[in-house]
Amino acid sequence: MKITRLTTHIVPPRWLFLKIETDEGIVGWGEPIVEGRAHSVAAAVEELSDYLIGKDPRLIEDHWNVLYRGGFYRGGPIHMSALAGIDQALWDIKGKDLGVPVHALLGGQCRERIKVYSWIGGDRPADVARAAREVVGRGFTAVKMNGTEELQFVDSFAKIDAAIANVAAVREAVGQDIGIGVDFHGRVHKPMAKILARELEPYRLMFIEEPVLSENYEALRDIREHTSTPIALGERLFSRWDFKRVLADGFVDIIQPDPSHSGGITETRKIAAMAEAYDVALALHCPLGPIALAANLQLDAVCYNAFIQEQSLGIHYNESNDILDYLVKPEVFAYRDGFVDIPQGPGLGIEVNEEYVLERADFGHRWRNPIWRHADGSVAEW
Repeated sequence: MKITRLTTHIVPPRWLFLKIETDEGIVGWGEPIVEGRAHSVAAAVEELSDYLIGKDPRLIEDHWNVLYRGGFYRGGPIHMSALAGIDQALWDIKGKDLGVPVHALLGGQCRERIKVYSWIGGDRPADVARAAREVVGRGFTAVKMNGTEELQFVDSFAKIDAAIANVAAVREAVGQDIGIGVDFHGRVHKPMAKILARELEPYRLMFIEEPVLSENYEALRDIREHTSTPIALGERLFSRWDFKRVLADGFVDIIQPDPSHSGGITETRKIAAMAEAYDVALALHCPLGPIALAANLQLDAVCYNAFIQEQSLGIHYNESNDILDYLVKPEVFAYRDGFVDIPQGPGLGIEVNEEYVLERADFGHRWRNPIWRHADGSVAEW
């Protein structure tokens, strides 16, 4: 079998799909995307395709090593996301060729389903109690919300009070048995993160996410002294080498690699195994499309330390299209009792509606995250 063509499709709301074709008619799909940089990742996929055309798609480990190590410059969000989507599509092809799901090729599933959480509240958290009651009413047993708006290095306690009030309202609305994840989104700097972590302690959160930017991870040493809440981090780390110091220093309880950013199924499986050796949990990051979620679930099936899965159904970014729109059989992602079943179909376990992909690719997108500014006019972290 030989690879004959790689084609990318930029589709709403903010996704990039990749189709890899072979001379035997087997097709694989991947989702290589950096949110807000879809065209850059598409260009990187096109560059990497020079090596892949004419190669056997089933030699996944070797292709991964060549596409990573074969360039003098490597790593980072664009390169690793392009590699991630290619890797997902190659696993899809291999599973379809053998008639088995990807997880069967990775040792077989160790779980039948995994818990999922639903986003509430949007970029600037508002009306979160009502939203939390609504998603719990649909059967979800965990929610995640942004914790704050923009915060200066040192900011007012009024903003702290507003953030705490939002979390308190959600806890009151859903009771003590629903998991709540609070995402600081890298918006908070160390001085205020310590205060927020301490003030959130009474609300028995499932985790606090990115209390500081990943590049400032050493600040977690101080932050963890102010809370017993599990600390999660990792969506902006892209390889084993990025996670190595974070795990060795012992500052995090949960890692959140994104298999559409962190080198695909091949690399993310290795990152998860590294984390397991440090007794660190896995909660894969996936505010993305259906191909990404399918790849995540193949990993959830085989990674023992996975405990919950992000998914984007109804997320505030999905204004023009949602995750189920691009599937022939959307019921593959049927959420029941706060869980989703591991797909059992061949490859990634989904069937992409290519006709609809082409239709929406004609529309495309140029999604960009908002630019926020502080009261003094300086740019704020989003």
